Amino acid sequence: MSPLPDLIIEPIVRLALAEDLGRAGDVTSQAIITADLRAAFIVRARAPGVVAGLDAAALTARLVDPALAFTAKIEDGALVAARDVIATLSGPARAILTAERTMLNFIGRLSGVATLTRRYVDLVAGTKARIVATRKTTPGLRALEKHAVLSGGGGAHRYGLDDAILIKDNHIAAVGGIAPAMTRAKAACGHLMRIEIEVDSLAQLEEAVRFSPDVILLDNFAIDDLARAVALIGGRIPLEASGGVRLDTVRAIAETGVDYISVGALTHSAPALDVALDAT
Repeated sequence: MSPLPDLIIEPIVRLALAEDLGRAGDVTSQAIITADLRAAFIVRARAPGVVAGLDAAALTARLVDPALAFTAKIEDGALVAARDVIATLSGPARAILTAERTMLNFIGRLSGVATLTRRYVDLVAGTKARIVATRKTTPGLRALEKHAVLSGGGGAHRYGLDDAILIKDNHIAAVGGIAPAMTRAKAACGHLMRIEIEVDSLAQLEEAVRFSPDVILLDNFAIDDLARAVALIGGRIPLEASGGVRLDTVRAIAETGVDYISVGALTHSAPALDVALDAT
């Protein structure tokens, strides 16, 4: 999978380093590690999972000290077992220890997102449903977390408010119904902009269909109603299920025949993968 460009990653990494280094830098390493001491370390998984965040970790090492050599032994999206080597680090010991926590934070957090995504993706295998992330991301980390979802086999959905029109329940309430919302959206958007509308009942679905949206989001539908919605649409418009999606419900949702399942938990509730830096 293609890495994110440094242009996107670098502001995030610089902010993380500035947060950690504060006003005086790594006073512990400066106090006890001589500038000329060199060392070699291994980044190792302590639990099984799917790895992501290696580009951010490598850039962290370069920004702390260009003399640091960060060598990834696998790629984002790779499965690892406990104790598998993810990457090696060599160079000035002081710089390695300064970069350690920020590197591990990126790998652990983003690998956790990729790992949870893979669990969802595996659970819907054999259906046509595609697992997609939402905008429920950590502020400032959206690009990295969305990329981690891709590493886990999921899809992107919207990246922000600017790349697609998604008419939600509050938009509909604000303008007085589906008809004015869809009419205004179609009048405003360009020919390359897609329109998705959220509905929360079969009656709203039947109304929304008349305006031929590009995608319809079925919000918090019961399983039986999801199946009825799929039958009603008959493949004419892609359907996305959202709300109440958990590991124990996603298979039943997928088996109704929906095209997409959006899961906010991929980015707002993924536990970090346990990774560590060990001396060789």
